[in-house]
Parts: sequence; structure tokens; C-alpha cells
Amino acid sequence: MLIVYRIARDEAQPQNTRLQRQTLGFGETIPPDAIWIDLVEPTRAEELLVEKTLGLEMPTREDMEDIELSELLYHDDGARYVTVKLLVAAEEEPDMAGVTFVLKGNTLVTVRYDEPRAFPMFVFRASKPGGTGGSAEAIFQGLIETIIDRSAELLQATAEDINALSRSVFEPQGKAAGKGHQQTLRALGHAGTLIAMSRESLVSLERALLFLSASYRSGSGAGAVDLRKEMRTIVRDIQSLEEHATFQSGKIQFLLDATLGLVNLEQNNIIKLFSVMSVVFMPPTLIASIYGMNFQDMPELSWDFGYPVAILVMITAAVTPYFFFRWKGWL
Repeated sequence: MLIVYRIARDEAQPQNTRLQRQTLGFGETIPPDAIWIDLVEPTRAEELLVEKTLGLEMPTREDMEDIELSELLYHDDGARYVTVKLLVAAEEEPDMAGVTFVLKGNTLVTVRYDEPRAFPMFVFRASKPGGTGGSAEAIFQGLIETIIDRSAELLQATAEDINALSRSVFEPQGKAAGKGHQQTLRALGHAGTLIAMSRESLVSLERALLFLSASYRSGSGAGAVDLRKEMRTIVRDIQSLEEHATFQSGKIQFLLDATLGLVNLEQNNIIKLFSVMSVVFMPPTLIASIYGMNFQDMPELSWDFGYPVAILVMITAAVTPYFFFRWKGWL
């Protein structure tokens, strides 16, 4: 799908610019005033149309999944290419998706094969009067800021889930028993995955912004200077989020260790219970085994009161260790 955005201005207040969306159908050409071209799962024909219109070469899906920086951050024929990893489907099955940003002149091109939540959020905001600037760099900056805001929301929501898990892990055993350690471990694993993916996305954004900041360093205009300043501010925000993600990762590891420790304690209690029960029933078993041999010369077999005495001895032999263990606090 090929979506183009143009800048629309209010007649009463021309400084209030907003994005105007248009989805191109088959055979339509890209308007000359298109400032943002969004390729969503593009066909080869749509890629060729953008390449012919802007005079650049679009990266393939395989190029976007590469891990070498030279294939993700580079210049080519006056265009700046940056590919970042974004978190998608965070509320369902979180995954990482590559998104390529191409800046050439006053046109921004994005190539993506998934739907990160930040894109519709930015479009909704930028479609209102005064929602965005009138340059491709301003749109790119707005997209990056929305992506960072989205990452901050996910980290905050995950931190709240981690706090709830922490309370459930360390609350009294009677209350926590109903939840189950398996559910806690699954929740910790999901939270850890979200934080790890969010941090990976933030790292790729930081590298991309540092690359663009260096590429705009040679610019002498006021726009280039302002853009570098904004990028430095955004990088500081990203670094603070990375530190927060690192802290949450440490907290998840602590809760994981604590949960596994509680599981080991419960297992030890079960083993201790079986050990105590075996000691309790061992003397009665020994007595019953002795008198079950039925030797001819066993005098107790001829006693009239031998049976109740044996029962009483077995009960006493079982009860005595039980009360001894209770006195020691082992039960």
C-alpha cells in the first residue's frame, strides 16, 4: 500500500500546518508536493514508482533485516537511509519489525511491513491543525518522538505489572498460593521479553539519531543546527529510558530468583513432611513386623492381652516422635 501525505495550511492561520492523507491506487502518480511517502507492505510496482519519482533505490525486506550497520545506516546519492527496529503487537505477541526512514530533500519515505502503534498515533496527532511542522525533518522528528513516547508508555505499563507481581510474590503464602508460581513465572517472562525488545528498539533509535546528527553536522543553515539540537535532546531521552529498562530488567531477575527460591522452599517443606512421616511410622512398622513373624517360641503370642498391648505400643511409638517434632518446630 502506498500512502502519501501533503502539508495543508489553515487559511486563517497559515502557520498551523497539518498532514493531509491520500492513498494512491494503481496507476496513480505521486503528487509533487508529497512530503511524506509511507510504503506499507509495498509491491514491487509501488517501490519502482517511488524510485522513479525521487531518484533513489529502495531497500528490500532482506536489507532491512540485516545486522550490519553499513546496511542500516548509510548515505546514497544525497539521501540518508536509517533502519530501526520497532516493537509491534506489544499487547498480544510482541515482536520486532524493521522500519526504514529515507530523507532526501524535503521528502520523507518510510518502508515498513508491520504496523507499529506509533505510526497511527502520530498520524492522528499530525492531522490536527498545528500538529506538525512543514518539513520532512519535522515529520521525521515527530515520528521519532511518538515512537519514544510509545516506548515510555510500554515501559511504564510493564513497570506497574512488575510491581503487582512483586506484591504477589512476597505477600503471605496463604494469599499467594492461589495464584500459582507457574503463572508468576510466565508473567515475568512476558515482562522480560517486552523490556528486552523495548531496549533493543531504543538502542537502534539511538544509533540512527547519532548517525543523522553526524550527517547534518556539515549543514550551516539554522534548520540543520536546530535539528541537531533536537536530536541531542531526543538521544538524552532515549538514554534515560534505556537506564529505566535496565533497572526493570534487574528487578525482573530479582523476582525470578525469589520465585524460584520460594518454589525450592515449598519443595523442601514437602520433602521434610515425607521424611517426618516416615520417621513417625517407622517404629509401629517395626513392632508390627516383629510380631508378624509368628515364631513358635514368641511368648507374647500366647498372652491374652498381647494384641491391645502391641496396639498401644505402636500408637505410643508413633505419637512420641510427632510431638517431639512439633516441640522442635520442625512441623
